Amino acid sequence: MSDTKPTPFRIPDTDTERALAQRIGVPFADPYQLRLALTHRSVVHEWTQHGRIDALLQSNERLEFLGDAVLGLVTAERLYHGLPTAPEGELTRTRVSLVRAETLVAWARHLGVPHALYLGTGEAVTDSARDRILAGAMEAIIGAIYLDQGSEAAATFINEFLDAMGHTMNADDATANPKGRLQEVVQEFRLDQPVYETVVEEGPDHARIFTIDVLVNGARVGTGSGRSKREAQQIAARQALLAIHEDESILSNKE
Repeated sequence: MSDTKPTPFRIPDTDTERALAQRIGVPFADPYQLRLALTHRSVVHEWTQHGRIDALLQSNERLEFLGDAVLGLVTAERLYHGLPTAPEGELTRTRVSLVRAETLVAWARHLGVPHALYLGTGEAVTDSARDRILAGAMEAIIGAIYLDQGSEAAATFINEFLDAMGHTMNADDATANPKGRLQEVVQEFRLDQPVYETVVEEGPDHARIFTIDVLVNGARVGTGSGRSKREAQQIAARQALLAIHEDESILSNKE
């Protein structure tokens, strides 16, 4: 039984969790899986110091790791069957587009996850469409569903949401904005944003040509030249995307 004394942080709340489970549409056999999915690392120490708390006293980060993998697999299978003639590069770009941070955050807000999260003192969900806490919580919830109900239930949950959100399997916009797409790809791998470096400026003032390199994960993976820095950056980003599609280890070989 949880201590109900007022605290500057939230303590386990069975009623809120049960209401969230109903909105999710998953009857958790082990409610502690959902509780763990909602537990941000900022609250664990405070729960430990507070005394007897009816929780696992772990953060949701391991569930987030699992849920991210499950989400990627389910989305990949969805695209594999839904776009039978698409090449690997197009499938990768479309997968990133479908499960980007904004999608996860919108999903979390739709389900009312912000009100159910367990956050430490001073920690709060922001108004950002890319709020890291919410995106991570959604991945953790997927991980919890997978462990508690199995892969089929997790796949059903993911696909029903993608259908409801109106996400189509259309990759036409994947190359329309290479710079934006590259940013989404590195975010998926939890890396720092791409760095664009101007390496050459040449030609007269009225006809300057800019050559720009883009660095991803510390490696120079694309070069572009154009009459404006923006044009050069877009070309560099397109080359970087092609390089990543050829060798995804560019993103996984972290310093």
